[in-house]
Amino acid sequence: MSDNIRGACGCPEYRELSRRHFLAGAGGISLAALAPAWLPRVAMAQDECTDRDVLVLIFLRGAADGLTLCVPHGENAYYAARPTLAIPRPDDPSPNRATDLDGFFGLPPAMTPLLPAYQSGHLLIAHATGSTDASRSHFEAQRYMEVGDPGNDALFTGWLGRHLLSSAPMNPASILRAIAISYGVQQSLVSAPHTIPIPDLDAFGLSGAAGTAAARSAAIADMYAGVPDPLRAVAQTTQQTIDLLNTIDFAGYAPAGGALYPTGTFGTALRSTAALIKAEVGVEAVAIDLGGWDTHNNQGVFTGTMSGLMDQLSRGLAALHADLFSGNGRNVTVVVQSEFGRRLAENGSFGSDHGHGNVMLLLGKHIAGGRVLSNWPGLSPGQLFENRDLEVTIDFRDILAEIVQGRLRNADLATVFPGYAPTIRGVTNACFRRGDLNCDGQVNNFDIDPFVLAITSPEAHAVAYPGCDPVATGDVNGDGLFNNFDIDPFTDCLVNGTGDCNP
Repeated sequence: MSDNIRGACGCPEYRELSRRHFLAGAGGISLAALAPAWLPRVAMAQDECTDRDVLVLIFLRGAADGLTLCVPHGENAYYAARPTLAIPRPDDPSPNRATDLDGFFGLPPAMTPLLPAYQSGHLLIAHATGSTDASRSHFEAQRYMEVGDPGNDALFTGWLGRHLLSSAPMNPASILRAIAISYGVQQSLVSAPHTIPIPDLDAFGLSGAAGTAAARSAAIADMYAGVPDPLRAVAQTTQQTIDLLNTIDFAGYAPAGGALYPTGTFGTALRSTAALIKAEVGVEAVAIDLGGWDTHNNQGVFTGTMSGLMDQLSRGLAALHADLFSGNGRNVTVVVQSEFGRRLAENGSFGSDHGHGNVMLLLGKHIAGGRVLSNWPGLSPGQLFENRDLEVTIDFRDILAEIVQGRLRNADLATVFPGYAPTIRGVTNACFRRGDLNCDGQVNNFDIDPFVLAITSPEAHAVAYPGCDPVATGDVNGDGLFNNFDIDPFTDCLVNGTGDCNP
C-alpha cells in the first residue's frame, strides 16, 4: 500500500518518524476478540428508529486546510491574508472560483463532486470545529482527538473502541466488528473488540498459491490446535476472519448508482468498504486514513498537492454516496476529520503552517445535511485564536457524541467521552421511539427512571440525556404533549411488552 493513504508529509515531525510496520493478521487483532463465534451471515431488516448505522471514519492525516476545503468567501480578511492561496469568490470570472453553498461558504473546484450529496441533504459541513487543546504537534493532536479526551496523556483507549466495547454487537453472530484499513489499528479503535487491521481487504489471507489455500488453512489449524490461549484463540480468529472475507468478491464488486471510485489506495479502500457493508457480515465500523495534508510548501490549491488530495477525497466520497445511498440507501454514517487546521495567513513558501480550527464532513441519509453548520467566529484581527488562526467554536466531541448517541445507539457517552458533557448540535435527523426516554433505541425498564426524571425535572433530564427530547420520546399517548397523562400508557406499554409504545 502506498504511503499516500498513511500520510507522508512535509514537516520535520513527519520526516523524522520512520514508517512503523505493524504485524497484519494475528498480531494486530485486539485481545478483546479472543472469544470468536462463527455463524453464517444473517441479514437483518432495517428499522429507521432502532437500527444502528455503520460508521466509516476517515482521518485526513497531516492537518488539512479547512479554509480551502470549505471556503469562507464572505470574509474579506480571508482574501487579504491569502494573496495566492485564496479560492476566488463565486462571482469571480476565474475558472478556479468557488461554488457557492449558502451565500457565505463555498466549495473549491476540486471539491465540487460533493455537490450532489450536499444538494440531496446527505452532506453536512461543520466549520470552525476542532479540539480544545491548542497543540500544533501532529501526533499529539491526533492522539488527543482519537482518544476523545484532549490533554489526557494517561488515556490510551480510543473513543470508537470504547463505544464498541460498551455496546452490544449489531449482529451477535459476527466475529468481526471493526476493521482498520491500515497496517495497524488506529488510535481511535484501540480497545475495540473483534477488530483487526487489514491494509488491503482483497489481499487478506495466507500467502501462497491459490491451489494450496485449503491445505495451508488446515496446517495452521493443526499447528495451533494444541497451544494454550490466547495464542490459539488469536490464530483461530484470524483464520475465521480470512474465511469470512474470502466469501466477499472485492475484486469483482460492482458498485451501484453509477458510482466511479477513484483509482489508488484511498479509492480502493472506499470501494472495498462499500462491498464489506453490503455483504452484511456484522462490521460496525471502518477506519481509513488519507495522508499528505501537511502543506507547508507549494500547497497547490488549484493544481498540485492539495488539489490532488481534494480530488481523491471528493470523488471517493461522491462515489460512496452514489453507491450506498441510491434507492432507500444504507444505514451508514461517514465522518471526515483532521487533527487541526492551517494558519489563516499563507507563508512565504506558497503554503500554510499549523493552525487551529478546521472543518468536519458528515455524510449519510440520517445526517441533517444540505448546509454548513457553524458558529462562525470571523477572521478579522481580534477574532483569531492566538491572533493567527481560525477559532474553534464547535468541539469535535459534540459532533461525534451526537452520532454515537443518535446513530450508533449508544447512550453511554460518559464512557465514550469521559468527563465531557456534549452540546447537541442537530447534525443527525432525530428518530426516537415513544417511550425511549433514555434514547438508546429500545423501550424497556431502563426507561422508567428517565421517564420519572423527565416528568419531575425536565432540566435534569436534559442534562442526564442530552439531545433526548422528552416530548418526542415521552408523548406515549400521541396527543402532542408530554405530561402526567402519558404515565398510564407508558406503564401499559412496559407491562404488555409492546416494545415501541407507539399508539
